[in-house]
Amino acid sequence: MTLAKVWLRIFVTGYVLVFAMWLVSLTTLPPYGDLTRIGHLPEEDFGWTKPAPTIDKSLLKAAPVKDADILVIGDSFSMTLYWQASLVKAGYRVATTYWGQYGTVMCKDFDQWVQRSGFKGKLIIFQSVERLLDERTVTGQTCDKVVKPLEARLEPFVAPAQLPGPDALPNWTARFDTGPEAYFNAWRARKSPVELDFNKNTRVRMLPNGCQYFSHKECEKLPVFIDDIGNGPLTQGTLERIKAFKEAHPAIPQMWIVIPNKNTVYLQPDFSKDFEAGFREARLGPDIYAFARETYPKVMDFYFPNDTHLSMHGQLALGEHMLAAVREVLPVPPAKSP
Repeated sequence: MTLAKVWLRIFVTGYVLVFAMWLVSLTTLPPYGDLTRIGHLPEEDFGWTKPAPTIDKSLLKAAPVKDADILVIGDSFSMTLYWQASLVKAGYRVATTYWGQYGTVMCKDFDQWVQRSGFKGKLIIFQSVERLLDERTVTGQTCDKVVKPLEARLEPFVAPAQLPGPDALPNWTARFDTGPEAYFNAWRARKSPVELDFNKNTRVRMLPNGCQYFSHKECEKLPVFIDDIGNGPLTQGTLERIKAFKEAHPAIPQMWIVIPNKNTVYLQPDFSKDFEAGFREARLGPDIYAFARETYPKVMDFYFPNDTHLSMHGQLALGEHMLAAVREVLPVPPAKSP
């Protein structure tokens, strides 16, 4: 066989292999979860399958800051405005802004910053996911001034997650190796007797009886965000910094809600137990840890299996819980101006 024929055979073999990989990728669903996307895992195995609940779009309209009764300062768990919809439905006017716009808002001029925004409401709700709260409180200790004026959108920051529609395939955005890599990773996760990390950020852990809680195909394996574990638990130090901030800024009543990490809820419920006990004793806000432990066995896909966040089902459940908590502080929504 001549050298030219050898190279031709190598070329044809490589071309057929790459073409086959491309065909597999074309028939692999585009990622609709953060953890499957960053972990290079297939949605066919780890994506949620139970349809999300629908909600009246009028309830996802935020109030201008100057007209709001409640100001929510939250992170990505508040950006769809889904849990706030329960408050809106009950008649409260709610404005929501995002921690990430400012770096931190836990600064010495916080009261003046809120006053400059025109907010005249009766309650500020600070919402933070567990894994980021300690860093936020530490950063706030050295902050003299919030870097930007307070801004809040009238529409959701992000659209609620939805299952891929019938037009999701073929997946024209996929690289030629996307599908084979995803299915190889799923095979590794399925066969492994121990937890595995994928692409440095996603850890797939064993979840006994997981099919009682999640709708994805590999429901006894649960992807979690590595930072859920790596950032460490919340501590008494975290708690003391929150208490000190609240005492230093008494102009408007504050309520704090800490959304536990997905890993905490399903796999390590005692992860931040000292902080949790102190938070409950200090009565800084509703105990979302206890709420999550009570709720996840009752709500399929309380968290998304392929994502770090509460699902739409979980956000609506959180909204009803928050409505009860808010009513203890503001029993009746303030009357609207004519």
